[in-house]
Amino acid sequence: MDIFIIALVAFAASMLTFFSGFGLGTLLAPVFMLFFPVELAIALTGVVHFFNNLFKLTLVARFANKDVLLRFGVPAVFAAFAGSWLLLQLSDLKPLYSYQFGQKSFEVLPLNFVMALLLIFFSLMDLLPFLKKLQFGREKLPIGGLLSGFFGGLSGNQGALRSAFLIKAGLSKEAFIGTGVVIAAFIDVTRLSVYATKFSQSGLNENLQLVIIATIAAMAGAFIGNKLLKKVTLAFVQTFVAIMLMGIALALGLGFIG
Repeated sequence: MDIFIIALVAFAASMLTFFSGFGLGTLLAPVFMLFFPVELAIALTGVVHFFNNLFKLTLVARFANKDVLLRFGVPAVFAAFAGSWLLLQLSDLKPLYSYQFGQKSFEVLPLNFVMALLLIFFSLMDLLPFLKKLQFGREKLPIGGLLSGFFGGLSGNQGALRSAFLIKAGLSKEAFIGTGVVIAAFIDVTRLSVYATKFSQSGLNENLQLVIIATIAAMAGAFIGNKLLKKVTLAFVQTFVAIMLMGIALALGLGFIG
């Protein structure tokens, strides 16, 4: 049942990721967190996200803007190393706090708490009007690369920040999408190279079937999304996802999952 749910989410999220403010990782990582420890959930999501981006590169990479790739992508790669390294350090720390509720005991790990805060932040970016409209000028592209890369490495959530900075870069719709995909692929390669130091320890090898199925589902969603949804408005979907992420964040912060 968990494989079916993850594959379904991968398909739907990938189909929508071409046009929404959130990406595949934003939606898929919290679902993985329902079934796996946080650090493994982020690593599994990273693998699916990477292979899906490789497929999307064949669809839209030709539209990428080289100048923006240099100004935004290079800082993003360096920052992604830092974020990924921090993720591994947080995963080794002892519980931040624990408490008793009824007959059950709950404990919250530092990594789970940080992920909860990040999910709340990225959820608010889709819920609060002034954050939804947040945009930055072209001169701020290096700063955007640093922020997007760091949070991409730390949590896999990079799409919302990347969009906020690229939307004012003077790109066509095709260049905006293509540039974003190439940058996301850069960040994926970077963070996976860091995550790889723990893959064998955290259980990636035991979940290869799940990764393959989720990757195929994501590719199918990307293909259909590229063909059918070029004029779809997804404000309702963004709001729904944001509310769902808030719920996952609350569960993480209270120690109910992870």
